[in-house]
Amino acid sequence: MSEDFSTYVTVEQIIQRARKNLAQGPWDYLAGASESETTMRRNRLALDQIGFRPRILVDVSDINLAVEFMGTKISMPLILAPVGTLEVFTPHGAVASARAADEFGTVQVVSSVSKPNLEAVSQSTESTKIYQLYIHGDWEWTKDMLDRIKASGYKAICITVDTASYSNGERPLLSRWVPMSQRNPPDPVWQASVTWETIERIREYVDLPLMIKGIGTGEDAAISIEHGVDVVWVSNHGGRQLDHGLGTMDILPEVVDAVDGKAEIVLDGGVQRGSDVLKALCLGAKAVAIGKLQGWGLSANGSDGVYRVLEVLQQEIQIAMRLMGVTSVSELGPNRVTRAEATTEPHEMSSWVNMPISRIK
Repeated sequence: MSEDFSTYVTVEQIIQRARKNLAQGPWDYLAGASESETTMRRNRLALDQIGFRPRILVDVSDINLAVEFMGTKISMPLILAPVGTLEVFTPHGAVASARAADEFGTVQVVSSVSKPNLEAVSQSTESTKIYQLYIHGDWEWTKDMLDRIKASGYKAICITVDTASYSNGERPLLSRWVPMSQRNPPDPVWQASVTWETIERIREYVDLPLMIKGIGTGEDAAISIEHGVDVVWVSNHGGRQLDHGLGTMDILPEVVDAVDGKAEIVLDGGVQRGSDVLKALCLGAKAVAIGKLQGWGLSANGSDGVYRVLEVLQQEIQIAMRLMGVTSVSELGPNRVTRAEATTEPHEMSSWVNMPISRIK
């Protein structure tokens, strides 16, 4: 008999189950980040340095989390980020995430370096999906991929732009474990040679909305708008690419200013709690994406594990909104938050204070 995951009341319980199910190498790949892991820690620190400004004596008996994202109504402003090598965490790979997203009523962004192939994931459910593409070939290769993406019914295309080089994730390196997606890597020159001209060619070639994932400055956000990008994704790959970068929540305000309402904004990086989602929404994000939490959910119990992660986050968001005195996402804004002093040492599990020895390795 399968375990009843409805009895898991916190995400930290799900993480503990994931740790029991994963060997050291895959665990290190999922939990770790680049080199000193400074960027990953700053993601968490940036969230911890934001406090709420609650309003009282408001009727909050009816909470509405639904939003429209890229023309699609979703149950709450939380989507599944593209994560490579999902097949290591569950035999069904990206299909398991697709099923969780479909059941929960949200959007999955499918990684081009997870299995099964893009057609199989698209056909697995009828829910809205976006395809994330790494450029691993010449223009003819790219056009063929774009044709397949469109023919398979994906809602939009997401180009990840912060991967001009593979980074050194030292935890899996020390475990002597290499992600599936990097065991037979493509020629690195393709990703290294992606430019704004590439983005323009893609936008002109395929008639689908375009997301750019990996924006880390207001300057590049502004250039994205000049190139007709529909969604600007503030991301540092969860701290898995450039080390010693800023936390994404520290970057978000300048991106919001640069975009000036001309595109929707997504943020990821260090998101561990429902309250983190609300902080990003207050500062201008349209939606927040989860990667590590998705991987931990899959590792714990496949699609049911991811669904339970989403449920717990939804409950946390609802509670926080009631205590803030807001009933809908539209009421959130910069006036609801302020700078605050962090109270915990930031790391990939630092917001779960009941975690055994504070951090599982």
